Amino acid sequence: MIERFARGGFVVSTDPKRLDFKAAHAYLSVSYWGKGRPFARIKKAMQNSLCFGLYRGREQVGLARVITDRTTYAYLCDVYVRPDLQSNGLGKWLTSCVMKSRELKSVRGWYLKTRDAHGLYRRFGFKTDTRKNRWMRLTRGA
Repeated sequence: MIERFARGGFVVSTDPKRLDFKAAHAYLSVSYWGKGRPFARIKKAMQNSLCFGLYRGREQVGLARVITDRTTYAYLCDVYVRPDLQSNGLGKWLTSCVMKSRELKSVRGWYLKTRDAHGLYRRFGFKTDTRKNRWMRLTRGA
């Protein structure tokens, strides 16, 4: 099931045909968590995950990747908004689209790892694992 969310001139879509692997590689391969990650690895990871692409027109300007069984477990990763578009609330909106996805509504255990975005994810109910400061988790429902 392909999902689509629109706001202003931006769209978030789960359509895998829209993904721009080169745009994702350009950002992720220099990010603190993906530095040096080769193009082929990023492409394969995206192809094997549920991806929420953030688009302005036809151009991909952000991404949130979810590794999931779509039922019990989801690991949110590779979340980014292109630097020139940051500080406009797009990261919050992208994350909210992921969290309200119909495809993921039954997922109980959510996990992520972050060095510096704890505040963003706390807005969505994630809590820091006190034993592993970068890890966060959210448990929903039964």
